[in-house]
Amino acid sequence: MSSTVGRARTGRPEPVALRRRASGPVPGEVQVMPTDQPPEGAATSDARPRLSFAVPPARGKAPRHLADLDLAGRKAALAEVSLPAFRADQLSRHYFTRFTRDAAEMTDLPASVREQLAAELLPELITEVRTMRADGGRTLKHLWELHDGVRVESVLMRYKDRTTLCVSSQAGCGMACPFCATGQMGLTRNLTTAEIVEQVRHAARVCADGAPADGPARLSNVVFMGMGEPMINYRNVVAALHRLIDPSPEGFGLSARGITVSTVGLVPLIRKLAGEGMPVTLAVSLHAPDDELRDALIPVNSKWRVGELLDAAHDYFRATGRRVSIEYALIKDMNDHAWRAQMLADELNRRGRGWAHVNPIPLNPTPGSIWTCSEPSVQDLFVGTLRRAGITTTVRDTRGSDIDGACGQLAAEVLKQERIRS
Repeated sequence: MSSTVGRARTGRPEPVALRRRASGPVPGEVQVMPTDQPPEGAATSDARPRLSFAVPPARGKAPRHLADLDLAGRKAALAEVSLPAFRADQLSRHYFTRFTRDAAEMTDLPASVREQLAAELLPELITEVRTMRADGGRTLKHLWELHDGVRVESVLMRYKDRTTLCVSSQAGCGMACPFCATGQMGLTRNLTTAEIVEQVRHAARVCADGAPADGPARLSNVVFMGMGEPMINYRNVVAALHRLIDPSPEGFGLSARGITVSTVGLVPLIRKLAGEGMPVTLAVSLHAPDDELRDALIPVNSKWRVGELLDAAHDYFRATGRRVSIEYALIKDMNDHAWRAQMLADELNRRGRGWAHVNPIPLNPTPGSIWTCSEPSVQDLFVGTLRRAGITTTVRDTRGSDIDGACGQLAAEVLKQERIRS
């Protein structure tokens, strides 16, 4: 892809792939398809992605929690057990401001009711199974067990200018993307609002206490990019967004600008989210600009095509004023061709300028598999193609590659180890 013919107007050689632009592949180039190999993490050689929108019924109901309710609901819940309604405000401030559910720390509450208050509205929802550290302690990956034995992951990442938590919204996922470890698990169930919020509360407390590395920090960003497709769990995710954004005592009071909701492209729910009045960032997991490849790479594309998805994303930008992130995992010889970068740029620019920001994501290397990262020179050409077309492009700073950093990898590895021991 580095061979050249002719010269561009700048006088620099112009790569063949750029001159071909979005017309299609360069003759002789390698084109790997997702169907050329079983999905990443598949248990059998004949495995194929199975898209499912159905949410299995939960095995038992999670305990009622303060974060499941708005402030009025919390007051009503206390009134049901003959506790003063105004205590809901105090309890909420401890949870959302001091990041605690420990009754012993709530010294402004009467000792006689502390334990009862905590028992009624602050039950334990997530239990730590394993925590792994990477990047000099600046990345913490947690594996949590929920009340019914289901396990999910969250990742806390400390950067120079921010601290970001990646949360899960489902246990497993039904979207069946073949390069995603979580996608091969299938969907176990939706998380409750409080199970999502508890991941955030725990991370905020960890940051305040000085971990990850470099001393105390404030949790500033939350991204719904962990296990699951957030839009399938729409009601609970929107309620969780309110708990993140609403000021205390309703919620944590985080800036909506620091919250990102990722989706593989459920178009009707993208449009619904645009009308919620919460200007969070929308991240679209696109990964291919052409329907032929995206059909195999992102199975939901068979229902909502690339054009429909980008139309909805552009409308989201117009409704909220928030620039949309286009997520693009670069996979060697599959979707990293320069002509695809040009096709992507053309699709975005056709809808206007400046409304989208592309995040190419280097895939974690998987030796011997088609699911592996692009060559550095290929990545550079892909990124350069987008930038020359006027598309703001930032290569994702990947974290945790040495601790099974991708979603679902840690849960799958721990389950494998437990099966071996038993």
